[in-house]
Amino acid sequence: MLCFSYGSNMSVARLQDRVPSARFVAVATLEAHSLRFHKVSKDGSGKCDAEETGNPEDQVIGVVYEISDVERPDLDRKEGLGSGYEAKEVEVTTDQGKLTVIMYFATRVDSALKPYAWYKKHVLVGARENGLPFEYIAQIEEVEAISDPDTTRHERELTIYR
Repeated sequence: MLCFSYGSNMSVARLQDRVPSARFVAVATLEAHSLRFHKVSKDGSGKCDAEETGNPEDQVIGVVYEISDVERPDLDRKEGLGSGYEAKEVEVTTDQGKLTVIMYFATRVDSALKPYAWYKKHVLVGARENGLPFEYIAQIEEVEAISDPDTTRHERELTIYR
């Protein structure tokens, strides 16, 4: 399966911790969508969403990974498929041309939510390690993040980078 990752799953360490078979395919652009941190999460923070805008000038830049079909249920569970995220097929553009991929999108959103700092770090690590454009990374850096009141979770989430 080809999966378009645009949030925390852009981080190789984060994604391979969830589905070890994940292998980089390409950096890709999804048109007529905008990156938002408004997906309602069980932990009370905002997670990423590629919100469909219909405006062809809006773009979400992310990473296409190939994931073993046998690990799809694992990824569906980690992503909360059916309880906050759904999956759909979309067409993305890469340097090699167009690809049809699966992506997860938010079904429950709240624009007042902010991401926890550890979550934003996952997104930034993935954006940097995959060479996303500087201007796009700068937009992510500008997103206001909040401290996770659960310091144990904060530490646990960032241990994959040590």
